[in-house]
Amino acid sequence: MRNHRSPDPSGPRPDPPRVAWRRQMRERVLAEARALAAESGWDRVRVADLALRAEVSRPSIYKEFGDRAGIGRALVLRETEEFLTRLAAVLDEHRDDLAAALRAAVAHALAEAGGNPFIGAVLTAARGGTDALLPFLTSRPEPVFTSAWQLLAQWLGTVAPGVAGERRSEAADLAVRLTISHMLLPSPLTADAPERVARATCAVLGVPPAR
Repeated sequence: MRNHRSPDPSGPRPDPPRVAWRRQMRERVLAEARALAAESGWDRVRVADLALRAEVSRPSIYKEFGDRAGIGRALVLRETEEFLTRLAAVLDEHRDDLAAALRAAVAHALAEAGGNPFIGAVLTAARGGTDALLPFLTSRPEPVFTSAWQLLAQWLGTVAPGVAGERRSEAADLAVRLTISHMLLPSPLTADAPERVARATCAVLGVPPAR
């Protein structure tokens, strides 16, 4: 006689069909929004185009995201989470050398700016003063700037616990601002940005930037 195992009540339960469909729809819309923004800039992204490419009705998109700005905010937040996950991994690879970790993190951020088609499209358009996604990347409290600052400040707390919290906060703020400035306005000095940002950050921390 065959034994039938009852489902494990402690195991994860599948999402209800409506919840699963909504998650899939959201991901499709954001994936197409990212592709369109990378192709021609966020200013040219239209909800009608997203609906057509994602095979979703416009009312469904508006219900999920509120408006076009809501799509942009959700897209930037998703990109930010993925970027910060990778950045945290880079920092942790060099936990035994604070200056080396900072150099690697800045180099990673600049490489993303140059190699990530979505970020590249946003930054390129921003230099021409046209891209409406830029505020989400820099000045508004929820996305990249504050999230990166919090990540770095917390990481500094684990690798430099002897430094005062206020100094760690100032150092994280400085490092993020300088890195973003190089992403937005690259110059001949940008090639040396990882070293100079690391040196300035270590100076604020009062830690020798030994190589």
